Amino acid sequence: MENTILTDLHCHTVASAHAYSTIKEYAEIAAQKGLEAIAITDHAPGVTDGAHIYHFQNLVSLPRVINNVTILRGAECTFQNSRAELDLDGNVLKNLDIVIASMHQSVYSPKDSDEHTGLLLCAMDNPYVDILGHIGREKTEFDIEQVVLKAKKTKKLIEINSSSLKGKRVWQRCARVALMCKKHDVPVVVTSDSHFCYDVGNFDSSLKLLSEAGFDMNLVMNSSLNKITDFLKQKER
Repeated sequence: MENTILTDLHCHTVASAHAYSTIKEYAEIAAQKGLEAIAITDHAPGVTDGAHIYHFQNLVSLPRVINNVTILRGAECTFQNSRAELDLDGNVLKNLDIVIASMHQSVYSPKDSDEHTGLLLCAMDNPYVDILGHIGREKTEFDIEQVVLKAKKTKKLIEINSSSLKGKRVWQRCARVALMCKKHDVPVVVTSDSHFCYDVGNFDSSLKLLSEAGFDMNLVMNSSLNKITDFLKQKER
């Protein structure tokens, strides 16, 4: 499958304590790789390595374009409990372009499949959430079909996260997610989840998984900036 993904919607900068590049460095490498846009999605304050709330409030100071690469203002929020509460509130989230909602087990880990399923279903009722982050990565199983069907109903995007695709069990779970999205024509995004600028736009693992699943690339919403922008405009914040 040819790499035709021109936007990377999941990038961590030095504002996340476990990442190593600046926004300017990301833009430079993204331009070299021919990307149209990147989303700056540092961890929100609810995790140990998260950025301060001021980081997200002040993203408005970023230029919209650096080195001919559009800079999307975003966050990767973490579920704080079984009610899918996030670590940024609506007053901040409403001003962002991209909001990823993810589970990080250091903060909250569901006890069983039913609880994990309920968490993801609840998360999709949040109007500010755009993407469910690396849902195939976590150790806890969940009802994939229920989650995928609600994503379709609520116009949430399922992330196929390249950095997560390490190990046979995770690959198999993510493949099951992709196949369920294929079955129900549910759109996805392919991301690098990069923590260093040279990894931006590295979608090789995700594209390999989608190719093996026979996935329709028309359902990948971040293949171009126009495509992801048009999709997000359908949603009401």
